[in-house]
Amino acid sequence: MRTRRIHITGPSGAGVTSLGRALASALVVPHHDTDDYYWQPTNPPFQEKRDVPDRLRLMRELFLERDGWVLSGSLGDWANSITPYFDLVIYLYVVPEIRLQRLREREAKHFGEDAVAPGGWRHQETEEFIEWASHYELSDREGRNSRRHQEWLAQLSCPVLRLNGAQLLAALVGEAETHLVKIAEDR
Repeated sequence: MRTRRIHITGPSGAGVTSLGRALASALVVPHHDTDDYYWQPTNPPFQEKRDVPDRLRLMRELFLERDGWVLSGSLGDWANSITPYFDLVIYLYVVPEIRLQRLREREAKHFGEDAVAPGGWRHQETEEFIEWASHYELSDREGRNSRRHQEWLAQLSCPVLRLNGAQLLAALVGEAETHLVKIAEDR
């Protein structure tokens, strides 16, 4: 049986999770998201980081050794020990204007339009998140940024497929599936 272990990454708002879910469904493999391992479950979410050894332990216990899965989200140097599992990494990108609009829409859908509007209980956190995300291409902030992503991608030993996240989801899934067939033929 050939393995299909795929990691999809890119800036916030590029469509990484959407493509991850759609590709996992098309390949009939489980989908995992890095946020589920990076963050402790809290309410509201994304408040407390999980220790690196615990993140990696959970990932190993739940899916890494299996033959097929899609992992969406951002990994950094903390996850270098798991990169040998990857058969393919997909880097999704999209212009900043589209990304930031998607993020605003996602925040409103997740927390409610009133919550993220001025005066809403989630407004300040939303604006801080959008401000942070707006610096991705500039790479002038700590955390996830374009320079760090490109450096991380350059050190991978597996193929890297770069896709424009502004395309229709079905087209992105089709391109990924085509690339997986090519990888299997080359082996």
